[in-house]
Amino acid sequence: MYKQSLSVVVPIYNDQEVISELLRRLTAVVETLTKEYEIILVDDGSRDNSWAIMNEERAKREHVRIARLSRNFGQQNAIAAGLSLTTKDLIVLMDSDLQDRPEDIPLLIDALLADNEATMAIAQWEERKDSRMKIAVSRLFQNVSNRITDIHTMPRLGIFRVMKKSVVMELRNFPERTATAVSLLYFIGHKYVAVPLKRDARFAGKSGYNLRKMLALTFARIFSFSMFPIRMVTYLGALLCIGSMIAALGLIIYKLVGNVVTGWTSMMVLILFLFGLNFAFLGILGEYIGRIFLETKQRPNYIIEQVL
Repeated sequence: MYKQSLSVVVPIYNDQEVISELLRRLTAVVETLTKEYEIILVDDGSRDNSWAIMNEERAKREHVRIARLSRNFGQQNAIAAGLSLTTKDLIVLMDSDLQDRPEDIPLLIDALLADNEATMAIAQWEERKDSRMKIAVSRLFQNVSNRITDIHTMPRLGIFRVMKKSVVMELRNFPERTATAVSLLYFIGHKYVAVPLKRDARFAGKSGYNLRKMLALTFARIFSFSMFPIRMVTYLGALLCIGSMIAALGLIIYKLVGNVVTGWTSMMVLILFLFGLNFAFLGILGEYIGRIFLETKQRPNYIIEQVL
């Protein structure tokens, strides 16, 4: 038994097939670790029977708390909502699909408590039973993040982790609306330890993370924690300007020596290329301006409709 109390936060979205097994395994593990614990399930606007099953399971277990968001706000915002409800000394964050094994929670806690300076212990996947596309996108996300943002992480880290209460309290001091909760946990800069673990296959159902959502997470981190895209535009614009001046000088010389530059096709290709580049520049600027717009509105990232 640990002296510390424990909160377990799990975001739920269309997981009706998993909830009962998830709580059975979670409860069996956590009740052997500490007498004072809570399991917080956050329903992120599920469209199936998840909320009803969560309510049924809550009635059987006194340590289970369930929260319902008013609509689907996305996994990262559901995580933030769950963390805002925690009250214990140590906080476990994990996925609902049982790819994160509840039985590995003691390994994370032991690693955290063994390092006096660390405030988080994070699962580092030795083996993942995910699709090749998901693994490839995850690797791309991690590599891009490390290269062009202020957030530098070890490879193959997952959401599955144990944190000290101080980290969650620090997270609540960030008023940002466009940065994800997990990115902010890394941005805080506290020391963490990586714990090698194996990731199981999904217990049931299909992953809610498609390519669009994974790319959205990538862009959220890039545009929230990096000036690289806008600086890239500046550098590329300067190079194009210099290239245009050199090309203009060449055309003047050709004109003076009597050669007439012809080639309507090549000129149109160049014009279309520059127009496309210009729209790309505008898109990058729009991303930053759009995020400023969202931040100034100060709308909440989530709305908790009910807590039981």
